[in-house]
Amino acid sequence: MWTAAILAAAVLSARAGTLRRVAAAAALVVAPFALWAFLIHGLFFPEGASVIVAWGPARVTVEGLAYAAGFVLRTAALVCTMLAFSVWADVAVLRAALVRRGVPAPLGYVLASALGLAATVSDRMRRIREAQEARGLVVRPGPGGRILAGRLQAVPLVLALVDEAGERALALDARGQALPGPRTAYVDEPDSAAQRAVRWALVVASAAMVAAALVPGVAQALAAAGGGR
Repeated sequence: MWTAAILAAAVLSARAGTLRRVAAAAALVVAPFALWAFLIHGLFFPEGASVIVAWGPARVTVEGLAYAAGFVLRTAALVCTMLAFSVWADVAVLRAALVRRGVPAPLGYVLASALGLAATVSDRMRRIREAQEARGLVVRPGPGGRILAGRLQAVPLVLALVDEAGERALALDARGQALPGPRTAYVDEPDSAAQRAVRWALVVASAAMVAAALVPGVAQALAAAGGGR
């Protein structure tokens, strides 16, 4: 199931022309997490019985590797799906659609801004890097030079984002964002019959997945309670 989700995100990203961006961003997120998961669960999995290699307290076990692989696969599926959607979705259309369907305007703005945060951070980082290079910053080749450059760019990036958040809050207040009542949007949202069918199919599939995950747990709990009596 998780592999199918990753493949579906890759296929949809390829059709939208965003596969390279999604793959690069997913690799940056999943690779460090995978390294951590395999180091922790692959070497120090307490339930591991089938030992492959042992170095003192560290043991590489089949069960630990399988658990780490499943954990990384689930995380990769979630990351790839979210990135594919956030890169593909039109933030303005999404916000207009949410507000028209009864979502409060501030909440719709927060959700839409969260999806556009990656593009905002990337653009800010590029501007900061260009400004620092214009002032004489020399980035040494290799991972060490990139890490050092990233450390020097982190502080101005955070300060710029905080300042931009204050400016956006003032602009939203000036436009009556917190006032009650309906909103008028000039953005036209495409909503075909196929899109509505896909949305309902996703709702039904999500409900079925949740029910399939909860029913065995409920049955086991009832069985355990009956056995205890």
